[in-house]
Parts: sequence; C-alpha cells; structure tokens
Amino acid sequence: MRDNMAYLRLLGTQYPNIKAASSEIINLMAISSLPKGTEYFFSDLHGEYDAFIHLLRSASGTIRVKIRETFGYIIPENEQVELANLIYYPEKVLENMGREGRNTVDWQRITINRLVEICKVTSSKYTRSKVRSKMPKEFAYVIDELLHVDHNDENKRLYYEEIIRAITDTQVADTFIIVLCELIQNLAIDNLHIIGDIFDRGPRADIIMEKLMEFHDVDIQWGNHDVSWIGAACGNPACVCNVLRIAISYNSFDVLEDGYGINLRPLSMFAARVYREDPCERFRPKILDENIYDAVDPGLAAKMHKAIAVIQFKVEGQIIRRHPEYGMDDRLLLEHVNYDTGIVTIGGKEYPMLDTAFPTIDPQQPLKLTAEEEELLHTLVLSFRHSVLLHRHIRFLYSNGAMYKCYNGNLMYHGCIPMCKDGSFESMTFNGKAYAGKALMDRIEEIIHQAYFLSDDKKEKADARDFMWYLWCGAKSPVFGKDRITTFENYFVEEKSTHKENMNPYYQLSQTEEICNKILEEFGLPVEGSHIINGHVPVKIKDGETPVKANGKLYVIDGGLSKAYQKKTGIAGYTLIYNSHHLALAEHMPFHPDRENTPRVAITEKMRHRVLIGSTDQGEELKNRISDLCELIAAYRSGALKEDKDR
Repeated sequence: MRDNMAYLRLLGTQYPNIKAASSEIINLMAISSLPKGTEYFFSDLHGEYDAFIHLLRSASGTIRVKIRETFGYIIPENEQVELANLIYYPEKVLENMGREGRNTVDWQRITINRLVEICKVTSSKYTRSKVRSKMPKEFAYVIDELLHVDHNDENKRLYYEEIIRAITDTQVADTFIIVLCELIQNLAIDNLHIIGDIFDRGPRADIIMEKLMEFHDVDIQWGNHDVSWIGAACGNPACVCNVLRIAISYNSFDVLEDGYGINLRPLSMFAARVYREDPCERFRPKILDENIYDAVDPGLAAKMHKAIAVIQFKVEGQIIRRHPEYGMDDRLLLEHVNYDTGIVTIGGKEYPMLDTAFPTIDPQQPLKLTAEEEELLHTLVLSFRHSVLLHRHIRFLYSNGAMYKCYNGNLMYHGCIPMCKDGSFESMTFNGKAYAGKALMDRIEEIIHQAYFLSDDKKEKADARDFMWYLWCGAKSPVFGKDRITTFENYFVEEKSTHKENMNPYYQLSQTEEICNKILEEFGLPVEGSHIINGHVPVKIKDGETPVKANGKLYVIDGGLSKAYQKKTGIAGYTLIYNSHHLALAEHMPFHPDRENTPRVAITEKMRHRVLIGSTDQGEELKNRISDLCELIAAYRSGALKEDKDR
C-alpha cells in the first residue's frame, strides 16, 4: 500500500470516502455481469461512403432482424420495411411522408411506440446510465421514462400515453422520431473495428473519415492504401504521386479537390501542355462514379493520369536508389527501356511497349525529373502538407489506428504477418537488428509514427518517410503482402504473365489451423477460442471461395465493398458481427439507395456460454479498477488516508 499511496491519493479525489468507493465497486461488479456489447468488423471500405454509411445506420441488417423479431407477428412485412428505412434515414423518410400527406398525428403516435420498443431491445444489454449518456440532453428524461415505464401499472400506462400525446401536441414529434432513430443506430453497434483500406478507388473516403470520427468507439488497423495517404500527408513525393494516380484513374476528383482541397490545376495545365498531341489511351480513367463538384473531361484526365504516373516512376526509382536494402532494383524499369526501339527488358526478357511517348524522359537519365516536373511535384507536395482536413483525418488515423490490435480474443491486421515458405516468420533488418513476427509489426508501427511526428531535421524522419512508400509496395511489407507491384507492366506491357504479383507464403500457410495457432501465440493470444481477422484480399465467393478458413480460426472479410471488385467477388462486402451469443457474417449485395439492402446473415460460431463483460478485455479493466478501489477502502479503514465524509 505504501508503494501506491500517491496513486491512491489521486484516486481518493474521485472517491473521497468508503461510501463512494463501495458504491462504485457495486456499479462495476454489476456492469461485469451484463452481456458484452456487439462488435462490428469492416474491411476495405475504399471510399464507398454511401454503402458504408448504410451499413452503419442499419448495423449491417441487425436492426432489420430486431424489427422482425419484435413485430414479425404483429405488423405486416411492408410496414416492417418502412420502419427499418425510417430508422436508417429518418429525415428523408419524414420529408417524403410529409410530402405525401401521411405524416399524421396517429401515424406519429404509432411510430413513436414502435421505435420505443426497438430502442428497448437494442438498449437491453447496457446500463441505464450508458444508454442515457447517448441521448440528447433535451430529450434524455422523456426517453428514459418511456424506456422504463411499467405497462402493468395503470397509472404508469396513462403517464406513458400522456408523454406521447404531449410530444405530438407540441409539434416536436418529427424531431423526437429522428432522435429515437439515431439512438437506435447508436446502440446497435458497441465497438467498430476497421480492418484497413479506408482510402482509394471509391469516391469519398473523406466522408467516411468524418463518419468514423463521429463514432463513439472505433479502432483502425492500417491498410496499404491508408499508409499511402499517411505517407502523402508526411510529404513523401512517391506517395503523393501514388495517391493522385489512383484517384485520377478512378475518376475520384471530388475527394481530392472538394474533399481535401488539393489544387490539381497545376497538374492539369502541365499535362495538357506536355501531352497535348498524346491521346494517352492507356490512361483513360475508370468511370465507376460520377463527380458531383469537380467533373473533369476524360481526355484531360487521361493526360493528367499519364503525367503523374511518369513522375511517380521517376521518384520511386530515386527512393530505390537511396535504399538498396529494399531489394527492389527489379522495379527500376525506366532504366530498362530502350527508348529507340520501344522495348523494355523485364526479368531478362524483352517485351514491346504499348505506349512509347515519353516527352519528359531523358534516356541517359530516365529517373531525373525535368525542371517543370520538379516545380509541379513541389507544389503538389505542399498542397498535401497544407490540407487542414487531411491532417485532421491523418491524426485520427494515428490516434485510433495501429498495425494490429488484439481485442477480446481476436487478432486484427489488414494484410499479413510476413512468412517464409517453411512457416517461419520472415524478418527485416533495421539498424543492424532483425525483427520478425510481432516484433516486426511493432517496429514498423514505430517507424510510421516517426514519419509524421519527428521534426524534419532528423535523419530518421527522411528514412521513415521513404519507408512509407516501401510499405505501400515492398515485398516484406505486412500491409502489401506480395513479392512485387506491377503497376508499370499493367500500363505498358500486354503480356499478362508480367502482371502477376505473387502472394507472400502467409496467404497459403494461414489456411491451416496450425499456422493460425502459431500466429496467435506469437501475439500472446490463447489458441482456444481466438481468431485472426484480415482484409486486403477479396474473397471470390462466386468462384466458391469462403471467408472462413483454417477450421474457423481465420476470417478474411474483404468481400468487395469497392465497386471495382464486385464483378470478381460476386457480392459487395462482408461484416463480421460478434455479439454475446455468436460470431456471424453478413454478406452484402451491391448497395442501391432505392431498394431493400438487408444482407444475408449466417452464424459461423456459437459461444458455449453467453459472453459477459466480465470475461472480456473490458472486464479485465473493470477487475483492475475494483482491485484499486478495494485498496483505497483498505487505506481509509487503516487510517493511511483520511476520508472526506462530507462529500
């Protein structure tokens, strides 16, 4: 106790006497006996904000299930669907009903009653104080009363009816309905886990980031696309080019200009002038989404795409030259082009190039930027470094993100734990010391923090910033997980064999329970009852693949939320749901705002006993808190600390 006196005095400021400390112990013990909250796992959001926001609002179909369970034998199917849509999009539904003249007082009273019943179901596993903390202050008292009224008590029943009558009579019913809908959404998901790749391909990753920042409990395991954006924010020129190249290739101008305020005019002017006579056919953007605010002519977009790609290949080559330890000399392909014949040599073989117009490349110094390219790149880097919203989002990625997370028996990371073919963990060497497995993930996370937070005059900063690009595409990068990246070949070489990127042995090995157990033990998790949860590699369900592997030890939940992958996967992503009863997978179909979007939910593992908070990571924290409070009470009783009985 003497060793802890400083801490106990500090704790005593919050609990100044035995009564206060005992009361908190009772509260914590009661919380420990409640069912654990529902955890939701999403992966590879890739800027698909409409679909993701719908998944959040609908709790991936769970709210629809609760409506069916509560009212399935009472109200018809069409009214259940209407109630679900109201909960997901209350403002829109109320506006439509008002326009159609259906938003009557009778409808409002019926709807409030139904919403209160759903709210009771979604709040049943939480403490009353936790539920109340999620309510807006102006309606907290009223909602609390409605949730806990006793209908068997005649007086209380009349009281309940009077509350609802008062809500409609004072014309705040619409506002109250919206509040109830948002409360139901809030209560349906207790913890939100994002297993990487928020950015790229889809239209508005910035909107997703804003939504995540509003959420009460979220963690993020960085993916390779997230790392690329972090690198761009750090000022890595190759990452800046990569972010721009991917955004332009998917026609995602809104996220750059309207979202993050990146000034693309210098790039468009440069591209229009330098590639004026070049149709840039190989660089035509994929039009998966239309831009709302920043429509760009596809012909100009193709020129911008080629311009930034060429600059990217140059600055990537410069990084490879600076870091021979990366072992990426085979990616110096600009130096293996015969600019007279239009032939490129890859892996000792010669291939004709599909595009040979390179007005900014000096064949004698192919990695050297022209003076114009230097100036343009400097301007683009500054635009990323000075974007206020981007850096607000990047800091959130740092504060809520990591390379991996262990939580409630689940190990989450985006890509892989690099492995050798023999099943051993592959190592990387930093400053003469080798790191593998968990130690490698920890070291990489440290470097990612150095890239952003170290001052610019530190040598470690420059090396860390370069390493951000390596994480995007390096052979030993846990968030990339392939032997090489073939961006150059995809643009310029027709031969498909040159496009192949071989997966790290992890992806084959991890399909066995033995290897999954080895990885779980490496991260200090028990083999029994634990799981690994990945994203990164789309599961092609239409080809017979399954997201559950290694006898239930491994979940790969990238099912193609991104439109770019939906033809390959046959679906539109997965949500893994972990509640107190079971693990379940929600399988989503492509999102459409004007049709029913309830997913197919399948239970994949039932818990032997209902999981209570006391047996979770949160429960361990509560036990430690109770132990501290018991020690505080002992200090009061022994006289080591003096009680303040007046408080």
